[in-house]
Amino acid sequence: MTLPVIPLENDRPADTRDDDVAALADFIGKWRARWPEWVIAETFVPTHQRETALAWATLQQEFTDAAWGGSDPRPGLAKLGWWQEELNGWTRGARRHPIAIVLQAVPAPWQALAAALPSLADTRERPASVADAFASLEPFALAISNIDSAMFGADAGVDVHQVVAANLLHSRMVHDGDDHVPLDMLARAGRGDARAAWTSELARQWPEVRASTRVRRLWAALANQRLRSNAPFEPIPTWKALWIAWRSAQH
Repeated sequence: MTLPVIPLENDRPADTRDDDVAALADFIGKWRARWPEWVIAETFVPTHQRETALAWATLQQEFTDAAWGGSDPRPGLAKLGWWQEELNGWTRGARRHPIAIVLQAVPAPWQALAAALPSLADTRERPASVADAFASLEPFALAISNIDSAMFGADAGVDVHQVVAANLLHSRMVHDGDDHVPLDMLARAGRGDARAAWTSELARQWPEVRASTRVRRLWAALANQRLRSNAPFEPIPTWKALWIAWRSAQH
């Protein structure tokens, strides 16, 4: 799929000014609103990585909201097309989005991530099966995994894109409707609650491989716990979030 490029409102260079810093805080605030337990979990992230982790989590949410949000796919496709240009610009020293204040200087494969965005757009269609749900996200999950490694360090040769794909599948549940539920899960649920059935199945299918970066381990553990609690949108209680984060931070 070729993503259209449609200028967004207030499309302008994102020099580091007070209003850009405020805009960045607003974007990060949207992610924190979905993950309030991160206040607890981020204490296990090295201090020098916390701002990067927040900006990177926020950017991933921008991508998935564009790909899967709304009843009309066209605005999201336009946003993803804009992001392709933005990411490619980062390698040339150009930037427009406030997130670039934090991320542009990070030496990561941004162009490869830009090239993977059309594959994310293609996943808007309902997957045929659980296996298809994971497989369809593989190109994008690989690109995300490589960014994780560049940002936070990882063991050479470790491939944990399956964990990233599981994280993405959980993220998709926040959007309205049941388009994220694979067809085989709809058939299995029959007249029952297909979304609940998929929540349980994704928890069961969660990859056993352990993410090699601490930040991804924390994100994955929190998402997995929400699934296992049969409450994919509900924050984890503070005491449990603390225990999960402590355990996930260990090597």
